[in-house]
Amino acid sequence: MGGHGALTIYLRESSFRSASAFAPICHPTLAPWGKKAFEGYFADAKKGEEHDATLLLSKLKLDKKEREVNILIDCGTADQFYEQKQLLPEAFERTAREAGYEEKQVQVRLQEGYDHSYYFISTFAPEHVHWHAKFLKA
Repeated sequence: MGGHGALTIYLRESSFRSASAFAPICHPTLAPWGKKAFEGYFADAKKGEEHDATLLLSKLKLDKKEREVNILIDCGTADQFYEQKQLLPEAFERTAREAGYEEKQVQVRLQEGYDHSYYFISTFAPEHVHWHAKFLKA
């Protein structure tokens, strides 16, 4: 499932209070991996749009489904997949701002020098746990 799956499930299911992800593929309909995967799954990448976290975030606001949105994404700037434009966290963040979500609602953090490794996740995992805990106490 990975980070993209966590984001899409959160955006589709309103019973969750928060979501976070490490280096997710944020906009698969624009990413080479996502296009290839959606063509394989659906025989048409266009059909993958309903499974694209960035598009789901935009649609959530357009559908006027007023709900609390709490998303935290971390991505390392030295991540080879980030460098290859597979992850596209900036697109997710841009869409969030255009949809009117504030930084406290949708946080996309680019972590300088971190790659796609255990050390990246182990460094920031405690922050993700504490971040989710805020919403579980609400």
